Amino acid sequence: MEEEDRIEESSRVRLRGRTFSGGGVNESRWVDGSEVDSESPPLSLFDDNEAKEGYGSLRRRLVKKPKRVDSFDVEAMEIAGAHGHHPKDISTWGTLALAFQTLGVVYGDMGTSPLYVFSDVFSKVKIESEVDILGALSLVMYTIALLPLVKYVFVVLKANDNGEGGTFALYSLICRYAKVNMLPNRQPADEQISSFRLKLPTPELERALSIKETLERRSSLKTLLLLLVLMGTSMVIGDGILTPAISVMSAVSGLQGAVKGFDTSGIQQFGTSKVGFSFAPALALWFFSLGSIGIYNLVKYDITVIKAVNPAYIYFFFKKNSKDAWSALGGCVLCITGAEAMFADLGHFSVPAIQIAFTFVVFPCLLLAYMGQAAFLMKYPESSDRIFYDSVPESLFWPVFVIATVAAMIASQAMISATFSCVKQSMALGCFPRMKIIHTSRKLMGQIYIPVINWFLMIMCVVVVSIFRSTTDIANAYGIAEVGVMLVTTTLVTLVMLLIWQTNLFMALCFPLVFGSIELIYFSAVLSKVLEGGWLPLVFASFFLSVMYIWNYGSVLKYQSEVREKISMDFMLELGSTLGTVRTPGIGLLYNELVHGIPSIFGQFLLSLPAIHSTIVFVCIKYVPIPVVPQEERFLFRRVCPKDYHMFRCIARYGYKDIRKEDHHAFEQLLVQSLENFLRKEAQELALESGLQEMDLDSVSVSSRDYSTRDVPDNEELKVPLMLGARSEEAETSNSEAASAALPSSIMSSEIDPSLEYELSALQEAIDSGFTYFLAHGDVRAKKNSFFLKKLVINYLYAFLRRNCRAGAANMSVPHMNILQVGMTYMV
Repeated sequence: MEEEDRIEESSRVRLRGRTFSGGGVNESRWVDGSEVDSESPPLSLFDDNEAKEGYGSLRRRLVKKPKRVDSFDVEAMEIAGAHGHHPKDISTWGTLALAFQTLGVVYGDMGTSPLYVFSDVFSKVKIESEVDILGALSLVMYTIALLPLVKYVFVVLKANDNGEGGTFALYSLICRYAKVNMLPNRQPADEQISSFRLKLPTPELERALSIKETLERRSSLKTLLLLLVLMGTSMVIGDGILTPAISVMSAVSGLQGAVKGFDTSGIQQFGTSKVGFSFAPALALWFFSLGSIGIYNLVKYDITVIKAVNPAYIYFFFKKNSKDAWSALGGCVLCITGAEAMFADLGHFSVPAIQIAFTFVVFPCLLLAYMGQAAFLMKYPESSDRIFYDSVPESLFWPVFVIATVAAMIASQAMISATFSCVKQSMALGCFPRMKIIHTSRKLMGQIYIPVINWFLMIMCVVVVSIFRSTTDIANAYGIAEVGVMLVTTTLVTLVMLLIWQTNLFMALCFPLVFGSIELIYFSAVLSKVLEGGWLPLVFASFFLSVMYIWNYGSVLKYQSEVREKISMDFMLELGSTLGTVRTPGIGLLYNELVHGIPSIFGQFLLSLPAIHSTIVFVCIKYVPIPVVPQEERFLFRRVCPKDYHMFRCIARYGYKDIRKEDHHAFEQLLVQSLENFLRKEAQELALESGLQEMDLDSVSVSSRDYSTRDVPDNEELKVPLMLGARSEEAETSNSEAASAALPSSIMSSEIDPSLEYELSALQEAIDSGFTYFLAHGDVRAKKNSFFLKKLVINYLYAFLRRNCRAGAANMSVPHMNILQVGMTYMV
């Protein structure tokens, strides 16, 4: 824990932006952390008394702290304070179109559950009276109403991370409010990203603060939280394997013939949007068929089954069947299979779309389908083995059979899409080996396709079908995977309620007590079927959990090793501006993972190369725990060493949902533009800072009354920006006029600074000479004195994953023709 605290970069500087509506001018400034705490709003940087002191007070407050502001924080402030980034509101028709698509992607799994739920339930409980039928129906109805409808639609969907769902989205949300990420590369500047939307717990709510401090202080809780998230993600992947198997086998069971494995994984490459629009009509027809047949059976056979809305029948069901009823819960839970896809697939759609589709289409159609089957069983109890197809009117058997088979094949898309989303999120947060990701939509970045995962799911699905050959055994396995994910989601959402939402303690505890208890009861029922197929998802979960934890463990150790071995600044100063070699024109981009300091790999390049480029930029591709980083907030710059070294650090920040689709030319152009802006802002800041320090603090005494006569509204001279944005010429002009009215012109002449002109010309010369990419071909090895298990994990398992994952050059989108690589061994 102490080592992590040393590694984490800390800063007391907190920066705020302000937008003035009067003139449409965006202004930003920096203040020392002692002036404003994390809860102070942007408009209250000064209290009323301080505002009356005039400009002299502003100078004293800025000058009395000689500590320089971190350039990372300055740039983050200047951009984040300019404007907010809010997703465009989707029109009503657009929301309805998305809701229609969800039928083809999200609800296919849950929609096909009537194919096998009652047949599985009544394989464990024999129908001897109406209590058996009504009790099972009541269980199904209240399970659907409580878990998918109440829990997911009305609670869990609201715990999304800026529109992204799933276990890793919840984890990233928690990581923003408490430093529980195992990789210690968080910076204060990250909190200034406009989409970060961080509001730390207030001191009045000691409960939220104590939870936050406990999580940050105890490394064991960090590890436990990570393992919980990894387990949930593993279960989602397990669902993606089992869903095609059970859905298709149940559909073709209507033929009572030989069953062969079917799979639809190959069509995922066309993208979620195309899959949704292609499959939605088929699923819409399927739900219409479920509802229509349910109404027909209710009217024709026994409409009195509606009395199953009375939960007393659940009590009678358990009282009559005792242990068999508890065992039947394993079949009952299958009625909510795919419920987690509502949350995991959220990044593909939107909250209103998923809520509308479930509330007005899926939920009523499923209830009608189950009530219709129960009405049929009241008259023909011996048909429980093939209840779905027996309850279909004979004249409609073949059309319904075709629709059911198509719907079952489509149902696999729900959990396959959820698997892609979870793997993408875990990759971005450093918990999964790098793989190729194909973005299948130009408009919605959450719609992705991962070829390796898709092929793996297909192969595993065929293996599962060939091993089990019956829906009962697969159902036992399916139940464990489904309920396991739900338990993880319940735990994480409870933590979000306590830490972030700061919900009333009673309400926050009611959530896990109600829903967690129901899920634990179901979990105990399905866990008893471990030997009857339930072992399969546990094997899958253990495998993926091991892969993800080993990757995360090795990545954290590698990062810590880089931090320990970074080159000292004293050594760089001894080398001088020539770096002990020849500086040739050009820009060298050295890729590394450090967010501060000079990586040791740079020393290897100095030893291996006869010359080094005139401008060196240490580039860190960093993923922050938010879905999206706006393009104009992508880069942060800091100067490394004195000016004549021409060395900089650039942190390129991406969210876990971001698309790294820019080619190297676009990346180079964005980087150079950001670097030029940084140089200009730095020169302007230095000029202003030195001018303020040289002025006599007692020579200016201006009252607020004198300032009120000027043409600057609302005493805006009290918030004169130290650095001006480059977005709008009008903003620059009006800001400059306000600044020149309050400050001497001698300190606002940064544009004619000779050192700035020289540095910009040197940068242009380097750009004209071209870019070279420096990459480390790293090998991670455990130290000789490490214990055996660590050597096994690092030297063999982690090394195997690194060798077979996506290579650094491809992952960073750098041109192969301009790469220089040197070998480096990291001892961890």
